[in-house]
This record gives sequence, C-alpha cells and structure tokens, in this order.
Amino acid sequence: MKLATLAAAAAAILIAGGAAAQTLPDRIKQAGKVVIATNPNYAPIIYKDPKTSQLTGLDYDLGEAIAKELGVKAEWSETAFAQMLPSLQTGRVDLIMAFMADRADRREVADFVGYMRSGAQFYTVKQLADKIKKPDDFCGKKVGTSRTTTWPKQIEDWSKENCVAKGKPPIEVVGTEGSVDARTQLRTLRLDGAVQGVEAIVYEQSLDPGLYVLVGEPFTLVTAGVGVAKKDTQLRDAVQAALESLRKKGIYQQIVKKYALEPYAAPEFAINKGN
Repeated sequence: MKLATLAAAAAAILIAGGAAAQTLPDRIKQAGKVVIATNPNYAPIIYKDPKTSQLTGLDYDLGEAIAKELGVKAEWSETAFAQMLPSLQTGRVDLIMAFMADRADRREVADFVGYMRSGAQFYTVKQLADKIKKPDDFCGKKVGTSRTTTWPKQIEDWSKENCVAKGKPPIEVVGTEGSVDARTQLRTLRLDGAVQGVEAIVYEQSLDPGLYVLVGEPFTLVTAGVGVAKKDTQLRDAVQAALESLRKKGIYQQIVKKYALEPYAAPEFAINKGN
C-alpha cells in the first residue's frame, strides 16, 4: 500500500512538472539542451557579475528555470542583438532571452511568449535636474539611447507630438552603442538626458543613489517575450507551459522579486500579444 502511494505521488509530481518536457521537439530532447541567445549588457535583466564574470540577471535565472522545467540544460550563446533573429531563423539558437520587445514586425519571423512588461523612461542626472523637471523640458535638447532598440523612433514620435506640435524645437536623438554608453555620455554632460527601460534605470538608481533622476513616467508600454522561431510551435508551447508551471510553483515570482521587478511582472504568459 505504501509503495502504491509513493508511486502515485511520484507520478503526480512528474505530471505536474514534466508536461512541458514531454512536448519538446525531438531535436531538443536528443541534444539534452536548449540553446538561448542573449546579450549580457543590460542589468538587472542579463549581465555578467563583475566579480566572477558569470552570467546573471532575471533573464539568466528565468532561462535556467525554464530549461530545468523542460528537463534539459540551458546553453547560453552571447549574440549581438541584431543577429538574434537571424540566428533563430537559421537554427543556430533555439530561443532568445534578451528582454526583446514583442513587436508586430518581429512576429513576421518569430513568435514571442510574453514574460515581463517594460516601458521607455526619460531620465537625467542630478546636475541637470533643476533645469529638466518634466519630459517636455527635453524639447530642443540632446537625448541619447541605444540605436539598436526601438527607443530612437519612440523618442522621435514623442517629440513630434509633445514638442513640435506645440511649437517647441524637437528633441535631438543621439544613437548610442548601448545603454551603458548613453549613461556615460550623460554623466559627462555630452547629453542632456537619456532613455532606457524603466526596470534598468531603477536598478541603476539603486546602485548609485542620487546620480540619476527619472523625468516623468514611462511613455511607452511593451511586453518582453521569449523569442521562438515561427516554425517551432512545439517548443513555443512548451516554453509557455514551463512558465505557467513556474508561476504555479512560485518560482517565477521569486525570480522577479529577487531583482525588485514585481511591478513589471507579466499578468499572463500570452503568445504574440505585445503592443
């Protein structure tokens, strides 16, 4: 009787935790791993620990947890952001986890399982905060942001509506090599302000209190998704199932809380439902 009870309990655990693993594509099962493209330059989402040079961050922890839920290992592939979708299409990687925004144009080549929310946030430095107190104070000034993101276009659109349409000079958008470069130029006052995801600049504030000042509220709302090749629907659905299981177990919530990103947790793990 005890053996039967133990067997039933073990079966229940396998059913609860292994449903996603059972639906994996054969190539993933045979390889015993899932290859994940990322770019570790965006703390606290994905970056390298300065002491150990090891990958860390929300995407890393969540990617490892998803792989474990799928019953395989995670193999991380550091990939230039612009090469992530091509790498996915050619099969060099299986997934993208780089806080990539789920956008309509990207859905032409990939599906996205939403797992976090984000928004573009204006910010400046303390030295300029007396002159720049609200977003339209950036009209006619230099604002930097990573050129490989959607933020340059979003700033331009915001500027047209909130600066030009009201008779003010447009924001001069400066494309940078990344968010780190934008912050460096801002600290040296080569820029008047910058834009990046609100989750990242809030994290930077915690590292250096008093240096960066948020200006206004996030002016966009986007969903970050796990990228999966369009043809790979079986893997896509397995990832979605894994995320649902992680939420039920409380693991997803623990990871989000670890990085103080609770306000940006996804209410659901929807497929291709980004803004």
